[in-house]
Amino acid sequence: MLVDTHCHLDFPEFDQDRDEVIKRANLSGIDYIINIGSSIEGSRKSLELAKKYACIYAAIGIHPHEADRSGKEAVREIRKLASGDKVVAIGEIGLDYYRNFSRQENQQPLFISLIELTKELGLPLVLHSRQAEEDTLKILMRYLPLNAVVHCFSGNESFLKQCLELGFFVSFTCNITYKKAENLRIVAKATPLDRIMLETDCPYLSPEGQRGKRNEPQAIKLLAEEIARIKAISAEEVANITTANAKRFFKLG
Repeated sequence: MLVDTHCHLDFPEFDQDRDEVIKRANLSGIDYIINIGSSIEGSRKSLELAKKYACIYAAIGIHPHEADRSGKEAVREIRKLASGDKVVAIGEIGLDYYRNFSRQENQQPLFISLIELTKELGLPLVLHSRQAEEDTLKILMRYLPLNAVVHCFSGNESFLKQCLELGFFVSFTCNITYKKAENLRIVAKATPLDRIMLETDCPYLSPEGQRGKRNEPQAIKLLAEEIARIKAISAEEVANITTANAKRFFKLG
């Protein structure tokens, strides 16, 4: 049993063969898929997918790239959507100073509003933080305790240590298979297995050997095998523990 804790099956890349992609995932042993909302429309579509497919659960959120277009009304809409069946988290939310598709002065208030919503609803949160670790932690510290996972972890060992000290989970993607990703593999090796979750972030970040092609949830099996190789343990142990982590975090099953 495996869980893809972060994917975007609502994206148009899957419009032609979504059913087949989900069937392939199930046949590969992926029993649960968390579809992540990255906008109001994406959150609505995540809910629709959760209603249609028994294996899919929804996270509802607004990506920091959307901050320039997302004010108080958008947060009110997320609150409404979060009451839907099979909503298991608020996310993905956070800060992105790498792309800066939205201004930092707009990203931060949106992030804060959605953290406050998370606290109000008692849901876990899925964090996006890219080249914004200092501000991310500074904001999060105001709202502890928080049940959070740092998705597609890309920070250094110092950021990892701080996240673990706050009780957060860390999620890795197939980019740890890339030839030049040795720093990420070092961080993955340093992360206790009982704090790790697995994700594809599909359609992005296909594993080595498939780069340039669309990623999909069945790649979680390859990711589990890579974590097992890095930690010199069995893939079965990785599957068992990361699945238990995800089921506990998202209250699945």
